[in-house]
Amino acid sequence: MDATYRYLIIGAGLAGVSAVAGIRELDSDGRILLIGDEAELPYDRPPLSKKLWLGKKKLEEIFLHDRAWYETHGVELAPGTEVIRLDPGAKVAIDRKGTGYGYEKLLLATGGRPRRLTVPGGELEGVCYYRYLADYRSTRAKASAGASVVVIGGGFIGSELAAALRANEVSVTMVYPEDSLCARVFPRELGQALQEKYRARGITVHAGENVVEIGRQGDGFVTTTDAHRVRSDLVIAGIGITPAVELAQQAGLKVDNGIVVDECLRTSDPAIHAAGDTAFFPYQALGERRRVEHWDNAGEQGKCAGRNLAGAGVRYDHMPYFFSDLFEFGYEAVGDVDSRLEVVTDWQQEFEKGVIYYLAEGKVRGAMLCNVWDKVETARALIRRGARMTREDLRGAIQ
Repeated sequence: MDATYRYLIIGAGLAGVSAVAGIRELDSDGRILLIGDEAELPYDRPPLSKKLWLGKKKLEEIFLHDRAWYETHGVELAPGTEVIRLDPGAKVAIDRKGTGYGYEKLLLATGGRPRRLTVPGGELEGVCYYRYLADYRSTRAKASAGASVVVIGGGFIGSELAAALRANEVSVTMVYPEDSLCARVFPRELGQALQEKYRARGITVHAGENVVEIGRQGDGFVTTTDAHRVRSDLVIAGIGITPAVELAQQAGLKVDNGIVVDECLRTSDPAIHAAGDTAFFPYQALGERRRVEHWDNAGEQGKCAGRNLAGAGVRYDHMPYFFSDLFEFGYEAVGDVDSRLEVVTDWQQEFEKGVIYYLAEGKVRGAMLCNVWDKVETARALIRRGARMTREDLRGAIQ
């Protein structure tokens, strides 16, 4: 074992970095090691499919902190390091080179990995499973004006990337199996209306189609669906992520839909906490376990986990929100925004501005604020209240 740390953080994304801030609120000098498998300094992920493409941020502005911040906070960095095994009994993490890192407290902030296509050609060199800064750099270098891209997936990443690429005068074709855009969260009518806006912007949309094969043609690709063959320079898949739970499983921690943690983000081993995309936690306001793959949750949960590593013992009761911008259609959402729930829409301008409520047994479980800003706290209060509400009660409830 090369060294022992009071705090070992595996995962150098937003959750892991936020944990540093949480630790330092209570422990000013405990030795911290932050291990990340990417060679970059920790960075903010949302700009990769939003502001970097729209000229609203420069590449150097997406890093969470500069190197001096980590030095000031007494954090040792181990970028480009992949931990492959944990020994909870000995409290040691071991990387691919065989180096051992001892710890008193460990945070697993391992995030998620892109879900991959299982069709022929899904593993061809050049098919991009978009998630990392390296993916942005590679795509940006190739996706100049006039280039053609097939975007596979009509969820968060697929819809954002298609809009961003089209804003850069790239020829875009979208393919996804659902019959409307962002079908998991948008009511069908909204998803289809936005789909038509995408088409009006010049994006070809093949909704309700499955990719059956990807092949090479010259320097580009041919994507075959069950109805079309599309030639393109690039193929980008944004079909979700799976939680990175391998270390937790190998260590014998309890795993379900992610790493199971209690209300203080402790795993089944009291010396190990988990936070971010990989944590399956008690979502207090909804009264059930959830795993949340969004920026706000990673930041708040990471900070809470850091404080608890340092002995705070506080319950994580934050209600995270998420956001997106699809051309002129921007939204913020909080709670359970599942299109399978009862949906009540309160439009000021249909499909452009208004609030969508998601109800179960007459109680508001989630809200999506469509081009309605600075109302997330109001929506949170409505959800926490847990009162039964009719459609008439919800008219004008949030404006």
